[in-house]
Amino acid sequence: MTHQSAPLDTLRRVFGYPSFRGPQEQIIEHMIGGGDALVLMPTGGGKSLCYQIPALIRKGVGVVVSPLIALMQDQVDALLQAGVYAAFLNSSQDFATASEIERRLRMDELDLIYVAPERLLTERFLGLMDYLHDKQRLALFAIDEAHCVSQWGHDFRPEYIQLSALHQRYPTVPRIALTATADHLTQREIISRLGLDMARVFISSFDRPNIRYTVVERDNPRRQLLDFLSAYRTAAGIVYCLSRKKVDETAAWLNQQGITALPYHAGLDAAVRLKHQQRFLREDGIVMVATIAFGMGIDKPDVRFVAHLDLPKSLEAYYQETGRAGRDGEPAEAWMTYGLNDVVIHRLRIDESVAGDEQKRVERSKLDALLAWCETVACRRALLLKYFSEEAGACGNCDTCLDPPELWDGTVAAQKAMSAALRTGQRFGAGHLIDILRGKATEKVQQFGHDELPTFAAGTDLDDAGWRSVFRQLLAAGLLHADAQAYGALRLTDAARPVLKGETALSLRKPAARFHGKKSTPSARRSSAGSELAAIDAPLFDALRAWRTELAREQGVPTYVILHDKTLRELTARRPATLNDLLGVPGIGQAKAERYGEALLRLMA
Repeated sequence: MTHQSAPLDTLRRVFGYPSFRGPQEQIIEHMIGGGDALVLMPTGGGKSLCYQIPALIRKGVGVVVSPLIALMQDQVDALLQAGVYAAFLNSSQDFATASEIERRLRMDELDLIYVAPERLLTERFLGLMDYLHDKQRLALFAIDEAHCVSQWGHDFRPEYIQLSALHQRYPTVPRIALTATADHLTQREIISRLGLDMARVFISSFDRPNIRYTVVERDNPRRQLLDFLSAYRTAAGIVYCLSRKKVDETAAWLNQQGITALPYHAGLDAAVRLKHQQRFLREDGIVMVATIAFGMGIDKPDVRFVAHLDLPKSLEAYYQETGRAGRDGEPAEAWMTYGLNDVVIHRLRIDESVAGDEQKRVERSKLDALLAWCETVACRRALLLKYFSEEAGACGNCDTCLDPPELWDGTVAAQKAMSAALRTGQRFGAGHLIDILRGKATEKVQQFGHDELPTFAAGTDLDDAGWRSVFRQLLAAGLLHADAQAYGALRLTDAARPVLKGETALSLRKPAARFHGKKSTPSARRSSAGSELAAIDAPLFDALRAWRTELAREQGVPTYVILHDKTLRELTARRPATLNDLLGVPGIGQAKAERYGEALLRLMA
C-alpha cells in the first residue's frame, strides 16, 4: 500500500504529533529519498517514526528486523491502533496465521512487516521478498537494535551479522539501522558489518536529563535497595542482577517486604516470562527483577527507576539498561550498588574467557571506562556523555553534583596496601591483606607468619570499609590487578611503581555510604540472611556462591545439592586451609571434600 503525503502530514494524521523532534524530519526525508542511514537516538527519542513514516510514504512495504517477539507485538499493536496496516512474523504463530500474513504481503495489503532476523534469512521469506522486489514493492529495510551486530557489545545476536546480505541482494532498497547506544567502536562495527559505508549517520544527544544517576558503596545491598525503594513504593521499576539465582531470591525478598516484584531471566519458562512481562507492561507499580535478558525494546513509558545490584559489563550496557527509565520524560532514577568484589570478578571474567587477545583488550578498555565512571568525583552525566563523544557541563542531577564526594591524600595508604601485597608474595586477595594491615592475628595470618611482617597493624587508622575502598580504587585505577591464574590474588602493575616509590601522589575518594531515603539503622544494616559475617567476608561469600552456581548449572542440579548456604557461610567464617580443615565444616563430608576440596581451598587462599 502507498500513502503519498508529506512527512509532517503523516506524522500529524497517523500518529497525532504536532511536530518532529530533533533530527527526525531530516532522517525521514533522507529515507524517503532512497538514502541509507545509521541513527543513534536515545530511548524515548522517537526512533520508530524514522522508518515508520517513510514506509507509509514510499511505495510498498517496510520490512523491520526486530530481535524480540514482545517488541514486535507491542509495535504492531500500537500501529494497528493508529490505523496502520502492520503485522509480524515470528515463531509464536501457527502455520495458518503465518500463511495469511504472507498472503497479505503478496497482495500489497501491508505497510509494515516485523520479522526476526532468523525468519528474514530463510529461503521462504527471501523468496517472498524477491517477489516483492520484482514488483517494486519493497519500501525499505529497518534494522532495529542495530548494536546487536557488535560482537563486543552487550546484546550480540550472531544472526545480525548476516543482514549485510540485504544490501547485496536488494541494492536499490534503502536501509536504516537504529540503536539507542553505540560508542565509536560499535558504530564502526555496525557500518562495516551491515555494509552501510555510504550511509548518512545521524547522532542525537545521548543526554537523558530527567534521569538522576546515583552510585552507592556496597554495604548491605538488600537494605540499601530497600532504602532506595522507599521513595518508589507504588512506582514501576527494574532491578538488574547478574545471576538468575540472585534475580529469584531478590524478587522473593522484595515481595516479603511488601513490594510487588516479579522475576525474569532466561531460565524461566517462556510462558512465565511472557506472563511476567505482560504484567509489568500492563499493571501499575510492578518491579521487575531481572537479568539483562529483560528490557531491550521495552516501551513502557513510566518506569520510574532502574537499579543495579551488580556492576554491568560496560558503560554502553549501563546506558542501555538505565535508559529504560523515564521514557515519558518525567523524573526517573538510575541507582547502583558497587563494591570491591565487582572489580575483581569482572577483571577475572575477562581474563578467564576464551576470547581472543584483541577482544579481551576491548573488554578491558570498556570495563576501565565503567570503573572510572563509578569512581569519579566529577559529574557522572558529563563523564557518561563524554564516553559517547558528547561534551557537557555539570548537570546538578547526579550524586556527585548533589553531594560532592570528599577527596583525601591516599598516597601513604596506597603504599601500605601495595607493600602488604608485595611482602606476602602477591599471592592473596584483599580480605587477607586488610587483616594484616588492620593487625588482625587470624588463623590464616598466623599460619603464614604474616603477623611478623612490618606491614602488620600498619593500617589501624582505617577501618575495614576504609581499606576496602582503598583496594577497590587501586584496582579500578589499574595500580593493582586481580590475577586469574592465581585465583584472584592482587598483584602490582607497572603503573603502581611511581606511587609506591613516592614519585606520584594519589588522591582517593573518602568512603561514604549515601542512602536514598531514610538512613539505615545499625540493626537494619545487619545481614538479611541472619549471618554474622563481617562485611569484608562478603566478596568471598559471593565468590563461593558464584562458583557453586556454575557447578550446579554444569551438573544440572539445584545449587543446594552441591553445598547449602549455611555451609558457604561457615566456609567464609572459618576459611579452612587444608582438606582436613574442610572436613570440620558442617555440610562437607569426605566425598565433597575430595570432589570440591581443591577448588574451595583455591577460592579461599
